Amino acid sequence: MAADDGTALTDGFGRLAGSWTGTNGFRLMPNDELSDATATAELTVAAGGYDLVVRYSWVHPDDGPQEGVMLVGSPDDDGRVTVAWGDSWHQKPPIRVMDGTLVDGVVDVSADYGGGWRWTISVDGRGDDQLALTMHNVIPDELATDDERAGPYPVMVAAFQRRS
Repeated sequence: MAADDGTALTDGFGRLAGSWTGTNGFRLMPNDELSDATATAELTVAAGGYDLVVRYSWVHPDDGPQEGVMLVGSPDDDGRVTVAWGDSWHQKPPIRVMDGTLVDGVVDVSADYGGGWRWTISVDGRGDDQLALTMHNVIPDELATDDERAGPYPVMVAAFQRRS
């Protein structure tokens, strides 16, 4: 779905509104194994169809149940989107504002969170009955080691199916 006007978000993601269930893999460091647990997501279209609210829950292997929310704004003429994101485990207030793109049914956003470290989130809504939410931590070049290479590594990998 190319972002060609203010309704592109609704046109692509509106059909995905509803409840979703699945699994989420979490790891803190790039060499850790993903710890799988149940996860849920709820997508709703808001603000007359111009915004998307993504609420999700997941389970941290040590800290238990967690939840997050994303408010995704409609893309501008160039496909650029802004997302306000909050998560009970990943960061404490304030809400993080992230910028990125909406291209062919995938929202990709990122933000620097200090010292060259970056956080990225991808919401993949290309399938009718599947939804994916993936979060990456990005290690800066200057902090890379032989064991922890520079660049992104997946921290959270969620796959959802529509609830029946």
